[in-house]
Amino acid sequence: MSQYIGAVAIPIIGAGILFYLTKPVMHFFENKLKIHRILAILLVFLILTCLLFLFILYIFPIAQHQIENLIHNIPKMVTGTQNLILSLQSNQIIIPEPINDAINDFMNNIQVYVENSVSYLFGFITHLVTLVASLFLIPFFLFFMLKDGDKLVPFITQIFKKKKADNIKSLLSKIDIVLTAFIQGQLIVSFFLGILLFIGYLIIGLNYALTIALFGMLMNVIPFLGPFLAVIPALLVAFFQDPIMVVWVAIITLIAQQVESNLISPNVMGRVLALHPLTVITVILAAGSIAGFLGILFAVPFYAVVKTIFAHIYQTYEHSHDDKADSLL
Repeated sequence: MSQYIGAVAIPIIGAGILFYLTKPVMHFFENKLKIHRILAILLVFLILTCLLFLFILYIFPIAQHQIENLIHNIPKMVTGTQNLILSLQSNQIIIPEPINDAINDFMNNIQVYVENSVSYLFGFITHLVTLVASLFLIPFFLFFMLKDGDKLVPFITQIFKKKKADNIKSLLSKIDIVLTAFIQGQLIVSFFLGILLFIGYLIIGLNYALTIALFGMLMNVIPFLGPFLAVIPALLVAFFQDPIMVVWVAIITLIAQQVESNLISPNVMGRVLALHPLTVITVILAAGSIAGFLGILFAVPFYAVVKTIFAHIYQTYEHSHDDKADSLL
């Protein structure tokens, strides 16, 4: 059952994300250039196709080559890690007993961990094939979202009286603003952060710079926790390349995060979401324990929408209460 739901949910979610990204472009063609909506949508698809073609032609081959080299060097990294752990264990004074026991357990079961990682990898590949099959449905969903998206709100509100319909329109408009701010903002911020990381990694000469920067770009889609996850592969590669490189990676990551948090995010997202960092972290951790990676990925927009709904309900109640008080006066 979950597989069928996933097969439908993936293209809808993917098309929804692309809808919020491409809607401004379509409106620019339609309103500014006075192009018919169908032709504007076709131009949007042309732009997306060109971007995909450029990615496949120029970026994907480099990333693929770097990933192959990284996989080829993993046994050397594992051996280096084992040698480092054995070296640390030779001096029992600096290693507390619980940590030493944990290290011994890891060393004794490292082969099992590697085999489990391989099995997880094949499982991921199976899911990836399903995902790719679902991706072919995204253009169809996206086309009709762009074509008939403006008709959704009138269709929903047509059965209600004017006052109730206006209230629902206001709520849906607020939800649309929140989703637009999050989706457009988070993806644009992640894109610029990936570019900053790539430039920084190239400057310091980090191996697999493009692949690690792309990974950082993808992980940064996860609010707050993403940057911490993104830096882990960079630190590991830097450590095995040259231990001093770890310092440079940390500096590059810190600079990129400061630029993102102080310059890019405020100008892209503004204060539309108004979510406290502690609240976001709590929501992400709770969603991750319930729904795994997808829960982590969609926890913040879901929470922002729920918060918007409850805030709107409260404002509606306050306005109705004030109107009743005024009528009594």
